[in-house]
Amino acid sequence: MNEENSAAASESNKMRGDNQKAASLLALLDKTGYNMIQENGQRKFGGPPPGWERPPPPRGCEVFVGKIPRNIYEDELVPLFERAGKIYELRLMMEFSGENRGFAFVMYTTKEDAQLAIKILNNYEIRPGRFIGVCISLDNCRLFIGSIPREKKKEEILKEMKRITEGVVDVIVCPDATDRTKNRGFAFVEYESHRAAAMARRRLRPGTFQLWGRAVQVDWACPEKEVDAETMRRVKVLYVRNLMISTTEDTIKAEFNKFKPRVVERVKKLRDYAFVHFYNREDAVAAMSVMNGKCIDGATIEVTLAKPVNKESTCKQHLNGHVNPCSENLMEFGSREDGHQKSVGKPASLSLSLNGQHSPSSPEVEWYPYPFLPGVKLIPISMYSLKSSYFSSAVMRLDYFCYKNNWLPPEYYLYSTTSQDGKVHLVCKVLIPSIADGSQSCFMSHKLCTTVEDARELAAQMALLHLGKHKCF
Repeated sequence: MNEENSAAASESNKMRGDNQKAASLLALLDKTGYNMIQENGQRKFGGPPPGWERPPPPRGCEVFVGKIPRNIYEDELVPLFERAGKIYELRLMMEFSGENRGFAFVMYTTKEDAQLAIKILNNYEIRPGRFIGVCISLDNCRLFIGSIPREKKKEEILKEMKRITEGVVDVIVCPDATDRTKNRGFAFVEYESHRAAAMARRRLRPGTFQLWGRAVQVDWACPEKEVDAETMRRVKVLYVRNLMISTTEDTIKAEFNKFKPRVVERVKKLRDYAFVHFYNREDAVAAMSVMNGKCIDGATIEVTLAKPVNKESTCKQHLNGHVNPCSENLMEFGSREDGHQKSVGKPASLSLSLNGQHSPSSPEVEWYPYPFLPGVKLIPISMYSLKSSYFSSAVMRLDYFCYKNNWLPPEYYLYSTTSQDGKVHLVCKVLIPSIADGSQSCFMSHKLCTTVEDARELAAQMALLHLGKHKCF
């Protein structure tokens, strides 16, 4: 009888809590005048807010919120995130049970408000001992298409993509570094919306579709890094692409000094692109305007302002076998088109899902070696007892990820190919044996490497990127 009474009391408390929560949500709607609807596994607050007559806010105005306790809802989230500015829309992901799924998206009316939200609310203690993560969220509208016939021109690829998919805005094709009459075997297709890109990706999935009689690789292109306007106003480095392999740094420096002598501090060239450093910001901006579209050694170059990147998070990234220029603290352009990879990003610090918790940003790894003093007591420990922040390698992070999710260890398979100059290049495929729910279980980098370690690292980064998007929610 006592068990029945306890169950009845528990059910009564739950109903009372549900009623209180419903009342709180109604009070929020009455106070703000926003609408709220639930569809497709999410509950949308606003979008647009009352009286909004302008177009929706541009890219860069939305933040991702992770690690939300499952019993927190809009009545608490809205007042919290309104501290940073006016909310255009808040989308809370919901379970069928009525609990939230642990993450949400908050779109502000300006980019400045979104940046402020990250600054003041990332790692905010929303419950005792429970900290939320807040980072920028960008709707991806670009697909990477690999294994394209190298003789195909931009116009042909654009025409074909418009024929088989809807919403195509543009196609980005990179010329081969040694033969400008051919492409590099891949392209980037820009769509008018994330939905259009998602529908195209579904239509072009491997095994169901061919282009020009051959199977193609289709995946999301990594979104470009968003840099705030204040930071970009201080940039005095130019990113120059489409250079000839044979073009030297001295030639580039001489060409950029032609419009105004002795304004270039130094040039760093890697394969068919370069970074041109100027002494003054004004000279860099003027040179960009003058030099964009000019010919150097027969190649028409493209010139833009370089985008700053985080040195710590990207110093291990490699481009066509070369160390990423950020390793020497260069300003790097967040290229969507470089080499064989889908985009320059920062996979070494990917989000990690452990036991269902999504971490939008991992703490920086402390690399400084501390002195080992005589007499210090050493205690044997397992690496799996540490936190994920102790691992800088993507290979170790992936192994840690699998262990924490009670999965079998990842399996790596190595492949090689020989380039035109006779050098052997490597690529690695990683298999996650425990994924048996219909999700992708094999991951391979779209970039060739010169060492086994780099090939394994890039394969692990690809796996972590996919698992971070699809497995942690």
